[in-house]
Amino acid sequence: MYDWLNALPKAELHLHLEGSLEPELLFALAERNKIKLPWNDVEALRSAYAFNNLQEFLDLYYAGADVLRTEQDFYDLTWAYLQKCKAQNVIHTEPFFDPQTHTDRGIPFEVVLRGIKQALVDGEKQLGISHGLILSFLRHLSEEEAFKTFEQAMPFRDAFIAVGLDSSEMGHPPRKFQRVFDKARSEGLLTVAHAGEEGPPEYIWEALDLLKIQRIDHGVRAIEDERLMQRIIDEQIPLTVCPLSNTKLCVFDDMRQHNILQMLERGVKVTVNSDDPAYFGGYVTENFAALYDSLGMTQEQAKRLAQNSLDARLVQ
Repeated sequence: MYDWLNALPKAELHLHLEGSLEPELLFALAERNKIKLPWNDVEALRSAYAFNNLQEFLDLYYAGADVLRTEQDFYDLTWAYLQKCKAQNVIHTEPFFDPQTHTDRGIPFEVVLRGIKQALVDGEKQLGISHGLILSFLRHLSEEEAFKTFEQAMPFRDAFIAVGLDSSEMGHPPRKFQRVFDKARSEGLLTVAHAGEEGPPEYIWEALDLLKIQRIDHGVRAIEDERLMQRIIDEQIPLTVCPLSNTKLCVFDDMRQHNILQMLERGVKVTVNSDDPAYFGGYVTENFAALYDSLGMTQEQAKRLAQNSLDARLVQ
C-alpha cells in the first residue's frame, strides 16, 4: 500500500521549510558555519524529538534553525525538501517560511528569501515541481513586528503568493494580526492561517471573518462546533491537516483518534500534509500511510484526499 500511496500525484500545502531540516543536514550546516551544537551527534538530536506540546517542539525548532546562516544554507534546506517531494510524487508545494526566525538573529531578509526562492525555481525547472511560497508571521511576536517584516518583504513582493500565521497558537488569537492581514490583502496577497490546532474553534471563526483566509491550516478542532463545520462544508474551505504532527504534539493521543476521515466523509475539503517532517517522523506519503495503518483509509479515500490537495492550491 505504501508504494501505491507514494505514486499518487499530490500537492503539499502545509510545510514549514525550517521544519524539514533533517538532523544530518543540521549537523553538516553547523560544521560549515562553525557552530557548536548542544547535541553530540545525530542520534542524540533525534532522541530529543519527544514533545509534550507545541511549545516544547518550537523551542527545539528555533534552536535547530540557528544553523541556517547563508543563502547557500537556505538553498540546501529547500533543495533537500524538494528531493523528498520528487521521491513521493508531490507535484506542487506551497511551503511556509518564517523570516522573523532569521531576521531576529541578524540574518538579512534577502539572504533567506533568495536561497529559498532559487531552490524553488530550480525545482520547477529540474524536477517539475511547481510552487507558491507563503510568508508566515510568528504569532507569539507583536503585530508591530509583523508589520516590520511585511515592509522588509515588499521589495520582493513577486517572490511569494500569500501571508500566513504560525507559531504558538494559545493566547495569540488571529484578531491580533487583523490590520497586517488587511494590509497584505491590499497588496494583492492571499491569506492563510494556523487555527484550531491547540486553539479553540473561536480562533477559526476569527481567521475566517477577520483575516479573511482562503485556507485553514490544521483546523481539526472545527469539529467541536457544528455551526462552524457546516460553514466549512458549505463554503468548501480547505483544511491543511497534518496527522503525524497532530499525534506527535498530542493534539490527539493516538492516530486512531484522529478525525480527518470523519471530516472527509462529512464533506470537508481536508488535505494531508507533513507540517515539520524532520521532527514529526515523516513526509506526505508517511502521513497517508499512517491513516491507512491506524484508520483503515481506503484507496478511494486516499484518492479524494490527494485530489483535495490539488484542488486547494492557491496557485492553479
